Amino acid sequence: MTGTMHLGNAAAANTVTNFIGTSFMLCLLGGFVADTYLGRYLTIAIFEAVQATGVMILTISTAAPGLRPPACGDPKGASAECVAADGTQLGVLYLGLYLTALGTGGLKSSVSGFGSDQFDESDVDGERKKMMRFFNWFYFFVSLGALLAVTVLVYVQDNVGRRWGYGICAAGILAGLAVFLSGTRRYRFKKLVGSPLTQVAAVTAAAWSKRSLPLPSDPDMLYDVDDAAAAGHDVKGKQRLPHSKECRFLDHAAIIDRSAAESPATASKWRLCTRTDVEEVKQVVRMLPIWATTIMFWTIHAQMTTFAVAQAELMDRRLAGGFLIPAGSLTVFLIASILLTVPFYDRLVVPVARRATANPHGLTPLQRVFLDFFLRECPKGMKTMSTGLFLSTCAIGFFFSTLLVTIVHKVTGHGARGGGWLADNLDDGRLDYFYWLLAVISAINLVLFTVAARGYVYKEKRLADAGIELADEETIAVGH
Repeated sequence: MTGTMHLGNAAAANTVTNFIGTSFMLCLLGGFVADTYLGRYLTIAIFEAVQATGVMILTISTAAPGLRPPACGDPKGASAECVAADGTQLGVLYLGLYLTALGTGGLKSSVSGFGSDQFDESDVDGERKKMMRFFNWFYFFVSLGALLAVTVLVYVQDNVGRRWGYGICAAGILAGLAVFLSGTRRYRFKKLVGSPLTQVAAVTAAAWSKRSLPLPSDPDMLYDVDDAAAAGHDVKGKQRLPHSKECRFLDHAAIIDRSAAESPATASKWRLCTRTDVEEVKQVVRMLPIWATTIMFWTIHAQMTTFAVAQAELMDRRLAGGFLIPAGSLTVFLIASILLTVPFYDRLVVPVARRATANPHGLTPLQRVFLDFFLRECPKGMKTMSTGLFLSTCAIGFFFSTLLVTIVHKVTGHGARGGGWLADNLDDGRLDYFYWLLAVISAINLVLFTVAARGYVYKEKRLADAGIELADEETIAVGH
């Protein structure tokens, strides 16, 4: 962005975070389309083709001289300053970026789930073990791909040409699509089950439409899964949940009004929901404070892909032998630290924490948070919602980074010499002040998380207090 399109550091950082945030947010759209309309197979095929199209447009935008500004110092350009990309050049760039984001969103939301569809989870000793082995290799190749992206591809882009880097990506995506389609006859296809987002919308709509009706004093008078099963509805995958006093407004969705009194079985789900449906939505609502406090993590993480790279460009990156490390490759330290800390956590932290806390998992889901918390706490009937909650925190975190950078750049750059904290030349700015600001916000966020965590009651304890045994959890695969 800064080297080819000659954007300022703040504008380049916002372009990157908007692209990544959009990619994560479109995972929700991709998941909804896959669960409700197309199925995972068609979603993967279509969105992978869209992704390939976006990367090919990026390849063209870097290869065609007219689609990028002249290089700095080019006699056709300005004599003193670099010429920034014009509207047409940025338009083509953004078209390629957001087509890539759209394709990535659809692909990321379905590929791991489609992999789990190929195994029979009820076969504990056979296919279920194979599925775990499959996902071990799946995540290995995902990590390997990320490692190659920040090393080999970055080196190719910096030393051979950006068009070659994007071209290799486009060729790899098309090759992957061809391999995926070649196995069509051997795949297993599962029926569409609908999106949990539809359930959230239906409960909210039903509650709002009956908001004027009085709530019954006895919760057992609300429509529930037993009534639905007796009426012939499919309630497989649902676990009856105890009634809770929080968010009582949503209980209106399970009131049998006059229009549904004669035949509840034929009532629209947008008009009448089961009490269990309502309690599942309430469970999601209870997780929202924890969900909100994980957003800041991704805002901090976003800086590794933006200003950390800009910092690296100003560093002396030559090794003793004269080899110049590409600035974008410094993110390899982030990936490597993750890969190294996972076995450290499994081998050292978990055994010690298990003895100290008497928890078989070592640390509780809230102590580890991340995806594990959403996976464990989502209701059995809305397990795929855990993916949506996780991915939405990623998206909002990157978008919040964009907002924060925009505000800081405008406030500190107005009338300031050198461009404020986030100057185009970081040596003229005060990036350290920006990092201190992030540290303060992160500390406040930690306090809020601690308060939310102390007040949270785990699903397992809530069910145990009501005398209900926790149903066996399904294995849920989530792509990264």
